[in-house]
Amino acid sequence: MIKTMTIALALAAVATPLAAAPLRIETPWLRETPPAAETGAGYALIRNGGSKEDRLLGASSAVADAVEVHSMTMDGGIMRMRPVAGGLAVPAGGSVALRPGGYHLMLTGLKRPLRRGETVEIRLRFARAGSVPIRFRVEPIAFQPGGRHER
Repeated sequence: MIKTMTIALALAAVATPLAAAPLRIETPWLRETPPAAETGAGYALIRNGGSKEDRLLGASSAVADAVEVHSMTMDGGIMRMRPVAGGLAVPAGGSVALRPGGYHLMLTGLKRPLRRGETVEIRLRFARAGSVPIRFRVEPIAFQPGGRHER
């Protein structure tokens, strides 16, 4: 019985990473926030090496009351941010970028400021891959991936 239980636990431990195996999260970062900020924003590149589309449905983190997938658009010179209804598609064999001025993670109800240089865990929730914990590095306000501030 103990051997069976050990095998079952070993299989359960392996199942979680394998479920997310086709997805790769690259350059995950958060923008630092001023001390009184109630919201923050997160960015990354999500690559899907699998043969089926997945969807980023939402996320969660201990540093915020809620983490939603948002889109940002300009409408008549007015910036509008809205939750992405039904989740954000990550096409099979393709990728989707969470970046300033487009899709992003919106952290609301920040429990503390996001400070440059720290890392924050955010659990991304996908339709197929399930819950995937990712460490996001907090970068300066002016940070742009591939730019002079990138480490």
